[in-house]
Amino acid sequence: MPSADWAAPSADGPVDARVVLPGSKSLTNRYLVLAALANDASRLRAPLRSRDTLLMAGALRTLGAEIEDVPGGDWIVTPGPVRGGGQVDCGLAGNVMRFVPPLAGLASGPVRFDGDPHARQRPMAPVIGALRALGVDLDDGGTGSLPFTVNGRGRVPGGSVTLDASASSQFVSGLLLSSARFDEGVTVHHDGKALPSLPHIEMTVETLRDAGVVVDDGEVHTWRVEPSEINALDVQVEPDLSNAAQFLAAALVTGGRVHVPGWPQYTTQGGDFLRDVLDMMGAEVVLDRGGLTVTAGDGIAGIDVDLHDSSELTPVVAALCALAQAPSVIRGVAHIRGHETDRLAALRTELTALGAQVVETEDGLRITPAPLRAGRFHTYADHRMVMAGAVLGLVVPGVVVEDVGTVAKTMPEFTTLWECMLSERATAER
Repeated sequence: MPSADWAAPSADGPVDARVVLPGSKSLTNRYLVLAALANDASRLRAPLRSRDTLLMAGALRTLGAEIEDVPGGDWIVTPGPVRGGGQVDCGLAGNVMRFVPPLAGLASGPVRFDGDPHARQRPMAPVIGALRALGVDLDDGGTGSLPFTVNGRGRVPGGSVTLDASASSQFVSGLLLSSARFDEGVTVHHDGKALPSLPHIEMTVETLRDAGVVVDDGEVHTWRVEPSEINALDVQVEPDLSNAAQFLAAALVTGGRVHVPGWPQYTTQGGDFLRDVLDMMGAEVVLDRGGLTVTAGDGIAGIDVDLHDSSELTPVVAALCALAQAPSVIRGVAHIRGHETDRLAALRTELTALGAQVVETEDGLRITPAPLRAGRFHTYADHRMVMAGAVLGLVVPGVVVEDVGTVAKTMPEFTTLWECMLSERATAER
C-alpha cells in the first residue's frame, strides 16, 4: 500500500456489510516463534501477512528457520539450528523487538537488532535487563533501547528473573516464548504497576501449551516454564479481533449493520472486549455460530470504560466517543504512550483539530463531542490512527488521512476492505 494521503470515503447511508477479517497478528507472530524452535515442521493455516508478520518471518529466517509459502495461503515453518551473524530489522514491530532477542540468545554468534527511527524510542530496558539476568550477553551501548547486539553463545542458562512489565505485556511474553529451550527454563515475576493487556500474556501461555510446553501461571504475576522440547504445530490462525473495531464501528456511525464471520466463541484475544464496548455504546451485539453481528441502536451513547486489557481498541473507540451523544472517559491506557506513537497525545491533537473537546488525563482521555469539521488527520506512522481517521471520515466529509500506507503494519488490504464494505451497502440497496 503506498504511503500517501487518503480521502476517507463518507457513507451516504447505513452500511449493511459482511467483512471477512485477516488473521491475528498477535497469534501469527507467537506461532512463528514457537514453530522456529519446534522439534519438527509446523503448518500455520491462514496466517496474517502484514508488515509486522513479514518482519517476524524475516527475523526468524535470519536465525535459521525456513518459512515456505504453500498453496492455500499457509506457511510451513521448518526449524533449523539457531545461527548468528545476521541483522534483524524490527521495523516498528514490538513483537519482533521483544520476542526475537531471547531466541537470539540461543544463536551461535552475534545478532544485531535495529528498526525504524521511532522504534529506538519504544521501551526495551526491562527486556534487556531481564535477558542479562538470565545469562544472555547483550550490548546496547548503555542506551537500554535499539539498536543492540545479542552475542549468542548457543545456549541460555535461564532461571528466575523479576522485572517491571507495566509498560508492555510483551516483555513477559517475549521471555516466555523461547524459555522452554533455556537450560533451566524460566520463572518470570512482574513487580511494578498494573500489567497492561493481560489477555496477551494469557494468549502466550495458551500457545505454549498448544506446543506441549509446561507452564505454571497459578501464582499472580508469576509464570514458570519448564525446560522441554517444543512440539510442532498445525494451527488455524483466528481472525484479528482488534482489526474488526473500525468495521464494526461503521455500523454504529452510519446507523447500519456489519457481520464478521468466524468470530470465535472462545478466545484469548483482548479485542473480544469490543463486544462489550459496542454494547455499552448502544449497539445490538449478537454472537452465534455464524459469527458476530453488530447493529446500530438509537445513536451512540457516551461511555466510561477501562481499556487497560484491550488498549489496541483505544483509537477507534476514541473516534466513536467523538461522535457520541454525550461525553466519554477512556481509562487505564497510560501505557499506550509507548506504542507506535504516543497514542494519547496523538488522539488528543487530531480529534481536537477536527473540533472535538479532548483532555488528556493521567491514564486516558476525556472526550466531549462537538460538531466536527473537515481536516487532515495525521497518523504518526501508526496503523491504528489510520483506522480511527477512517471511522470519522464516514460522517465527516473532507477528512484526509495522512500516510495511509502505514496501515500495512497489520492490514495491508485495509482501504480495499473499507471501500468494499461501503459498496456492499450500495449493492444491498439496489
